[in-house]
Amino acid sequence: MLLFYQKINSHLRMFQQLQNKWKVSAGRLLLIIATFAIGGSLCGYLGRKLMGFTSVDKGIIWVLLYVLVVTVLWPFCVLLISLPLGQFAFFKAYLKKMFVRMSGKQKMTGNLKEKKINSL
Repeated sequence: MLLFYQKINSHLRMFQQLQNKWKVSAGRLLLIIATFAIGGSLCGYLGRKLMGFTSVDKGIIWVLLYVLVVTVLWPFCVLLISLPLGQFAFFKAYLKKMFVRMSGKQKMTGNLKEKKINSL
């Protein structure tokens, strides 16, 4: 029974950390998590449906193609689900930040001249 309470407490701390990181209320955190869950499920469902239109047999090629399809579909599914749940602004900013990090085009902070001088 003690292990059960420790697990619950661990999960509650994790949700509290997410709430603090994203600076949202508990109700909004619930909507954000629901958006992630429903959007991800929709993405998997649509990915399988799209893969049904291909003539690729289930195997390593199918899995690689499915991962690629799901990777491309996921942002659209999450944005679509965020609209009725009222979380579009959050996910628009979240995806923008994610794409900036993935592209490696993070904003330069500070003075460029200082950085050049300090690196010499």
